[in-house]
Amino acid sequence: MLAQPMVELWRGGQKESAHAGHAVVWGDSGLLEAWGNPAEVIFPRSSCKMIQALPLVESGAADAAGLTDRHLALSCASHQGAALHVGMAARWLADLGLGEGDLRCGAHEPYDREERDRLIRGGEVPCQLHNNCSGKHCGFVTASRHLKAGPEYVEIDHPLQRAIRQATEEVTGEAVAGWGVDGCSAPNFAMSLTGLARAMQAFAAAREDGSMRERAMVRLHRAMARHPELVAGEGRACTELMRAMDHRVAIKTGAEAVFVAILPERRMGIAVKIADGATRASEAVITALLARYGVLEAGHPMAQKRLPGRQRNWRGRETGELHLAAGFL
Repeated sequence: MLAQPMVELWRGGQKESAHAGHAVVWGDSGLLEAWGNPAEVIFPRSSCKMIQALPLVESGAADAAGLTDRHLALSCASHQGAALHVGMAARWLADLGLGEGDLRCGAHEPYDREERDRLIRGGEVPCQLHNNCSGKHCGFVTASRHLKAGPEYVEIDHPLQRAIRQATEEVTGEAVAGWGVDGCSAPNFAMSLTGLARAMQAFAAAREDGSMRERAMVRLHRAMARHPELVAGEGRACTELMRAMDHRVAIKTGAEAVFVAILPERRMGIAVKIADGATRASEAVITALLARYGVLEAGHPMAQKRLPGRQRNWRGRETGELHLAAGFL
């Protein structure tokens, strides 16, 4: 099955751009709705960080290190590298008797402008704490040390990555379809979009009084929803939309236009992949789906910011319209 047209940009009465993709909604009874190809195999990229964090909680490492919900939220983050994120990651490592050099994510310029400008003014260079995945890697270091495994925790045969692979296969209900190296150097396991949605539904349906796996899932998705500022940052879709939903739903974006949602009140999971990797389209689609299932008010300013609508230039002049493609929703 081909990707389904989902979002279009029109200018001057002509279609200028189009974004096609795939989306799956999974519930207690199985597949609820799908567009495009539900069996499409993708790299979930950062959208699966809550799955990658399962061994951190299930191994007992999180409790042994005294991690709070804020730490767990940061372990699932693709953050801005703001002072809030960098400072928390640094303290986390210091409390373990470790430092920035123990991470394996690499350094890049922070996305947060204030922190970027501070570095420039001070003649400083970014470090690994500024990496948007530093929270995930703090979790990796914590779990790896608890497991008494070696320091090269991003290697595919490392005990931690073997545990993540096993957890991935269990929650998606399928064998991984391969793996690649993510931007932060960690393995990223390929899966079908249905598998990803099924995993998100497992998080959504997990109970506080359930199995060890379920309890870990509840802790992780609640941490994300309750601390959205740590999961992404100011101005970002994940943070703003989770706030708009009153911290009841956990959502997470991933590179190349992947987006997932965990809807505990509906016991549903959603997975979206835009074929051309356009973030504006994945944000529009996940926002439209959240509104469709009644967990996000379509009129909320943060929803309107990302739902299709009229486009204006820097002078405020209307230039075109971004809208959902005919036949989608």
